[in-house]
Amino acid sequence: MKQRFLWLGLLVVLVLSSGARSAHAQASDSTMSDAEIEKLRDAAYVASDRVAVFMKILDARAKAIEDVLAKRHTPDTPGDLHDLIDQFGGITDELNDNLDEYKPKHRDLRKVLPKLLLATERWSTTLRAPADDPAYKIVRKIALDAVRDVHDAAAAMQPEQEAYFKAHPEAAKAEKDRESTDAVKGKDH
Repeated sequence: MKQRFLWLGLLVVLVLSSGARSAHAQASDSTMSDAEIEKLRDAAYVASDRVAVFMKILDARAKAIEDVLAKRHTPDTPGDLHDLIDQFGGITDELNDNLDEYKPKHRDLRKVLPKLLLATERWSTTLRAPADDPAYKIVRKIALDAVRDVHDAAAAMQPEQEAYFKAHPEAAKAEKDRESTDAVKGKDH
């Protein structure tokens, strides 16, 4: 009987300690600031606006990476770069998820896709700028893969969108009307 209680006690300790670790991990996952999250929420009603907000957030991360590189190298530099690149990869993955969601719904992204393609080129260059370092080697590869995925998705969507909206002019008008209505709803909330 005592052995059962010991095992039960050990199990409780293990569950509680793993719960504390996962809570800590969630608390430290600050990929985006509250202001950035709020901007994304505000832009949720218009797909092209939401993509544009993602681009601004990623441009800000790219600028932060460039700023760290421009400063004198300190012992904290590799860790700072790791954190920024890790955030960059996470935000880029989220943008890619949004593109995946918009594609089958034929959300009109024709104006923002060329800008997104150019941005992915800038972001790739920025992510490759830091010298190789084991501190951020893996997160950089993940971030570069995420940027490549966004680039590939945008490149594939661009001609598909042009063809779809050319073949379905009523869909283009309906999408524009829906965006106008959704934008008004978004401002009311």
